Amino acid sequence: MRKRLICTFALVVALVAALAGLASAEKPTIVQVGNLKLTLNGGFSPKALPKNKLAPIKLKIEGQIATLDGTHLPALKEAIVDTDKNGTINAKGVPVCTSGKLQAQTTANAKKACGKALVGKGVTTAEVEFPEQKPINVNSALLAFNGGVKGGTTTIFIHAFFSSPVNGAIVTTVKVSKHKSGRYGTRSIASIPKIAGGFGSVKSFTLEFNRPGYLMAKCPDGHLNAKATSVFSNGDKLTGSFVRSCTPKG
Repeated sequence: MRKRLICTFALVVALVAALAGLASAEKPTIVQVGNLKLTLNGGFSPKALPKNKLAPIKLKIEGQIATLDGTHLPALKEAIVDTDKNGTINAKGVPVCTSGKLQAQTTANAKKACGKALVGKGVTTAEVEFPEQKPINVNSALLAFNGGVKGGTTTIFIHAFFSSPVNGAIVTTVKVSKHKSGRYGTRSIASIPKIAGGFGSVKSFTLEFNRPGYLMAKCPDGHLNAKATSVFSNGDKLTGSFVRSCTPKG
């Protein structure tokens, strides 16, 4: 299923960054290892947050991934992100969607099936390069749905539908749980199987989480932190630490 890999990178990176509530309208974060370069940017609102209690935030995250020599991108195998203990997801009371309701659905039908569980949306552009063919770009909307909480783990389903030339819907699952380690308090993990030799790779994405109260954060000391590692099929790893400012109030 070539189509599944096409948007996986965008889904994972955008989601884990959004879960952290860390991006701000500051300089982009650039992570470069070997021939791979990832650029992330975005912003959350409001930047002024309570010192001692969680408050709702909205977040928009944007990214681009490229190779320095212009060759096709390798496939992403796994993404692991540790995020600040002062940020969290609040899925309490949010309607729940299941993966089964999203499978084989167009974007419009996915909204009809799980619209009440919608927590974010965006777009992605991917490059597909099949053997002995020229690279082609494909586009898709991204929809993020709350998948519920079980055993302390929050699930989010991300739906995408490509209509041409790579046809079909894909559903990617992200698992988020508590993981205390110094400054960090939450870990997001996505494991991505190698699909069709990794012929599809994301070039850019935008994802916005704007459901009131779904993302929460506080600002006791003027900043929020995150650490992310992406592992690719060729053995390369991109690891970056992120620090973004906020304004304590109260």
